[in-house]
Amino acid sequence: MKIGIVCYPTYGGSGVMATELGMALAKKGHEIHFITSHQPVKLDFLSANLLFHEVFVEEYPLFHYQPYELALSSKLVEVVEKYQLDILHVHYAIPHAYAAYMAKQMLLQKGIEIPIVTTLHGTDITLVGSHPFYKTAVEFSINNSDIVTAVSENLRTDTLRLFDIYNKIDVIYNFIDFNYQKNWDDDDCIRLTLAKPEEKIITHVSNFRPVKRVNDVISVFNKVQENIKAKLIMVGDGPDREKAEQYARKLGIKDKILFLGKSDEVRKILCFSDLFILPSETESFGLAALEAMAARNAIITTNTGGLPEVNLQGRTGFLSDVGNIDEMAKNTIHILEDESRLNKFKDAAFKYALKFSIKNILPKYEAIYKLVKKK
Repeated sequence: MKIGIVCYPTYGGSGVMATELGMALAKKGHEIHFITSHQPVKLDFLSANLLFHEVFVEEYPLFHYQPYELALSSKLVEVVEKYQLDILHVHYAIPHAYAAYMAKQMLLQKGIEIPIVTTLHGTDITLVGSHPFYKTAVEFSINNSDIVTAVSENLRTDTLRLFDIYNKIDVIYNFIDFNYQKNWDDDDCIRLTLAKPEEKIITHVSNFRPVKRVNDVISVFNKVQENIKAKLIMVGDGPDREKAEQYARKLGIKDKILFLGKSDEVRKILCFSDLFILPSETESFGLAALEAMAARNAIITTNTGGLPEVNLQGRTGFLSDVGNIDEMAKNTIHILEDESRLNKFKDAAFKYALKFSIKNILPKYEAIYKLVKKK
């Protein structure tokens, strides 16, 4: 099949998932066309089966905000026509599904029918909580897609609760491509450059937005390091990074924390880690936690959104209410203080992560594509 993929070309979970999905489909012989504003950061090769089409937005003084949706719709029409695409798979209802619908209408006038598969990742749904004026556009985009998927049961439930949806929503979980996951050997392992042999390594990876509650990570670690020798690795960047560093200095533990910024070696860093903390206000799925589990990390998370579908209480780690620093710290210490207990949690986390292998998820998307082509 010839499939057009529209996504945000950034380090965010939706962009990473869409890119890795496209690359996996290309390996299976499908012709994949990425149609985005920039080449996706995780797109590590281009080939006959994998092409990138840049959406260029002309700047005009007349527009306070440049009309990206208009440029995207026009580019979609051009690519569908030129390459005779079978399907458009768009990630996020707005602006991508909205722009895809406009492209579909323009193509119908040319006698071309193109089905639209829309995958909801979370922000396009939760955004309505703080910006209700998007509600009509989101509803329209979802209801006018040919097939709609969500990355967790929780996200599907939230979507149906917040919107008037008459379209069916299927759940297809996010995934891990274990082909990119490896157990680093002693020559690769740089654990000793991150921590002393007797120190446990705790990790957090995020975009450091307020919803990630990065100061909670530091608060938990502060209590943990009073009882267990440990280092905290903070990976990522964003608006709350400076506040987090200031908070670490205030607590007097800055020397025990490494702020690594954005990194292309997250999987390698996670392989050196013992435990991963994700105390988010909400997560539609919790891809960062899943990646940590695939690298054999025990998991400490909040119990919001889709996280209980990823982190199994008492097996892969523990879940707590948002902001419950004391309980998260207590559970972290419980896991780390006993080596055999830690290994049991790590093994369970890895085994459960296998459920989300791309080998299990990819056929579900292929089935969706075959179904929508027959409609």
